[in-house]
Amino acid sequence: MIKLYLSIVVLCFFSMVATAQNRTIRGQVSDAKSGETLIGVSVLVKGTTTGTSTDNNGNYTITVPSNQAVLQVNYVGYAKQEVAVGSQSQVNIKLAADDQELNEVVVIGYGTVKKRDLTGSVVSVKGEDIAKVPSSNPLESIQGKVPGVDITRSSGAASSISSSGAPSSGVNINIRGTRSISAGNGPLIIVDGVQYSSLQDLSPNDIASMDILKDASSTAIYGSRGANGVILITTKKGISGQATVSLNSYYGISQVARYPSVMDGDQFINLRREAFRATGNWASPADDVSIFNSAEYAAVQNRDFVNYQDLLIHDGSLQNHQLGIRAGTEKTKVYFSLDYLDEKGILKLDRSNRYTARLNVDQTIGKIFTTGLQGQFTHYEQSARRDPLNQGNKISPLGRVYDDEGNFIVYPLAGTFVNPLADEQPDVYTNEGVINRTLLSAYVELRPFAGLVARSNVGANLNTDRIGTYADRYSIERNGSVPKATYRASNSHLINIENFVTYNKEIKDHAFTLTGINSLLFNRNDNISASGENQLLKSQLFYGLGNTQNQAVVTSYGMNNLVSFAGRINYAFKGKYLLTATGRTDGSSKLAEANKWAFFPSAAVAWRVSDEAFLKDNKVVSDLKLKFSYGIAGSDNIDAYSTQSSLTRIAFAYDDAAVPAYGYSPRIGNVSLTWEKTKTSDIGLELGLFKNRITATVDYYDSQTYDLLLNRSLPPSNGVTSVIQNIAKTRNKGLEVYISSKNIESANFQWTTNLSFSRNREKIVELAGGAQSDVLNSWFVGSPVQSFYDYEKIGIWQTADAELAATYGQKPGDIRVSDLNNDGKIDATNDRKIIGTNRPDWTGGLENTFSYKAWDLNVYLFARMGQTINADFLRRYNPTGAENSGTIINYWTPENPSNDYPRPNKNVSLASTLYNSTLGYVDGSFIRLRNITLGYTIPKLTLEKSFIKSVRVYATARNPFTYTKSGRLDQYDPERGGSESSPMTKLYTFGLNATF
Repeated sequence: MIKLYLSIVVLCFFSMVATAQNRTIRGQVSDAKSGETLIGVSVLVKGTTTGTSTDNNGNYTITVPSNQAVLQVNYVGYAKQEVAVGSQSQVNIKLAADDQELNEVVVIGYGTVKKRDLTGSVVSVKGEDIAKVPSSNPLESIQGKVPGVDITRSSGAASSISSSGAPSSGVNINIRGTRSISAGNGPLIIVDGVQYSSLQDLSPNDIASMDILKDASSTAIYGSRGANGVILITTKKGISGQATVSLNSYYGISQVARYPSVMDGDQFINLRREAFRATGNWASPADDVSIFNSAEYAAVQNRDFVNYQDLLIHDGSLQNHQLGIRAGTEKTKVYFSLDYLDEKGILKLDRSNRYTARLNVDQTIGKIFTTGLQGQFTHYEQSARRDPLNQGNKISPLGRVYDDEGNFIVYPLAGTFVNPLADEQPDVYTNEGVINRTLLSAYVELRPFAGLVARSNVGANLNTDRIGTYADRYSIERNGSVPKATYRASNSHLINIENFVTYNKEIKDHAFTLTGINSLLFNRNDNISASGENQLLKSQLFYGLGNTQNQAVVTSYGMNNLVSFAGRINYAFKGKYLLTATGRTDGSSKLAEANKWAFFPSAAVAWRVSDEAFLKDNKVVSDLKLKFSYGIAGSDNIDAYSTQSSLTRIAFAYDDAAVPAYGYSPRIGNVSLTWEKTKTSDIGLELGLFKNRITATVDYYDSQTYDLLLNRSLPPSNGVTSVIQNIAKTRNKGLEVYISSKNIESANFQWTTNLSFSRNREKIVELAGGAQSDVLNSWFVGSPVQSFYDYEKIGIWQTADAELAATYGQKPGDIRVSDLNNDGKIDATNDRKIIGTNRPDWTGGLENTFSYKAWDLNVYLFARMGQTINADFLRRYNPTGAENSGTIINYWTPENPSNDYPRPNKNVSLASTLYNSTLGYVDGSFIRLRNITLGYTIPKLTLEKSFIKSVRVYATARNPFTYTKSGRLDQYDPERGGSESSPMTKLYTFGLNATF
């Protein structure tokens, strides 16, 4: 691969020395309708970097290499045009207004619609824009680019195996806030017509478009499945004519973006000394022998210090190679691709290999039949590890990793903590996963006469995965206990059968599109988990559970079905008065017998104001559309069998002899469960200025969710602990803005800017029984679903305040919190408040793209402002000095009257420190340089005599810089949300895109 990259670079160099027989062409460019000459029109010789712009009179002069030259003429607001020069020396060009953007097709549920006729809130992202950001998950590529869509990375690990052992995408996505409290909030993802939750399986280079449906009018066609928004993925299709082969390849180095450091040996020694000085047990270094054990004291004297972070964290890598072939005839079109992705994490044993194959075939049979197949197979081989950084961050930095003979020291300083590097030793720890996912979709389409289309789809999502672990006696997990092995396996399939009919008809000024749908969804899954201890041979890993002791086996099965009927009408009068009305009925097996069925209606209207006579030829406003929608969506996003009470095995004995016994599971069934519902209104406008040189979309929405499927706590005296009920209400209101500007478009230089802004206000409106709060779950009426409720830290008690501190039972050096009701005492009932929420006040993105001749530069900034995080590293403080602490811990002493952290004390642990929970809250606002890419495209004239059609080489930096509002986060990436495990990364890549 290195040789290939070098050869491309050499080709780039020689491309700059091509010569030809030149001659001069002159001409004028004008508006095809008005005849007005156009200033600043870009005129470029196709396949070269030779270009110019028209002057103040619309005239241009350009040098062409031959009579075969073709001029590419481009001007903002006008359709691009190509003109063959031939033998002419004077070439005058007339440009027509460009309606291409308005005529672009947007994918909606069970059909498509021109952008100009769209009534709902739908955002379409092109596949090439998704592929700009190197990532293992396409969702990361659109972070901040789509208003109303909040995307965060939940882990920096390469492996998608979560701590629970289940496969995970590592990416969180939320569309227009959190509606449910206990039920799921993730959007519905549809790939080529089939429900598919594992978007990380897709290669960005296979995606033709991604359409995000946000309002009730757009999502209503999916009924209960679309309550939290819908993401529609359309993959690439074959093309007729000459076959095209594409190669997309990159290799990159990943590094820790920001990670909080720990105290070094000297800082740790000072912490220990201060903890003992506070109790009168240390006065000078001469007392060290009494506060350190013999092993520790020897390390102090010899200055044997270890930085475990440096030993655990390494550079990782990410590489992706994709080969795609598009071919076909007028009757048969084929797209085939192979993709390989290899991600090596920043921690040893953390690695993921993904192999993907895709085949899309479309076949026309006769004049009225079309059939096709879309298929994808994805295979993962992954290695994960138990997080070693928690151990590495708290273990004493004193001592050594290896003894004088080079042997690994399992228990440093003869302590109780296993060495953080233990899992990296041979035959100590294994966590391997094999995941297979198959996505199949077949269709047959009938077009018996003009306007009528009948189509049947059958889709299948087939998944199998196996995850096995082995932890030796001296692994971090076992810490001296007997070895343990586990084996988890699952099988699942989702079958989706859909039949729909679409009829289009135009009668003079009236245009109709009628759609009728029937959908059946069958979902099955089974799981097994087995474990055993103290197996005979290490080499058996997790394959010899029959040879273990204390064996345990758990199996489970789940099934649910969904049956749906839906209808939709799209109506347009004179192309400027638009109406969409949708109704869908869903029947869910998850809900109570009498409540399985529900009807979800929606309607949307739009007015194309710019098509009215008073704006028809306006030179400022080129496009203006006002729109409004209202609808009701439902959700059954809970576990199957929530209406049923189940039995579970419990410990029981007669006369000291164990016997089988069963009792109710902690969560009892609810035979009255019904749909969770959300009613949403949306008002918006779409605006184009100066022949759409500037375009903007603005949406304001209000979503009210009621009959929430809420997991309600019950008194233990009932014999059960919880039940899911239809109680509580939430509300989300928000504003979304998207602005796109073509700042400069000349022959050699182009500059475009895209700005997105989202602001959502989420709150709980009502809780069970009319209560204003549920303190146990941190739910409060008027606040977001996830809020931090605690005492308010205002500093540390200082020496000058000793008398006042004493009235609260405290002393200088203790944490000081607000007495909110000023009653002279601190109590949990009256002196706690909502400190903040992890929901941002607003998110936004700013993207600038520059092109100069063959060079292109893309710079993208992302901001997430106003959220609070509860950071683990801010509470990584051991005031007893027994364990290590973070370097950020600026603790109070009489000589250092800090307001940050309480005084160390060998007798007071962090857990017993009063108000210790207040130490971790911090403003998590950040602005990030999300992506910067510099590329060079080899001129086509250089390649015209070769089999290569195009080559582009590029370098990309992902997440290279982050600014945080709080200085306390200078060493932490707030996107991680507060956790210290699986640190976030930045990535530097070099790659190429080539077509043949």
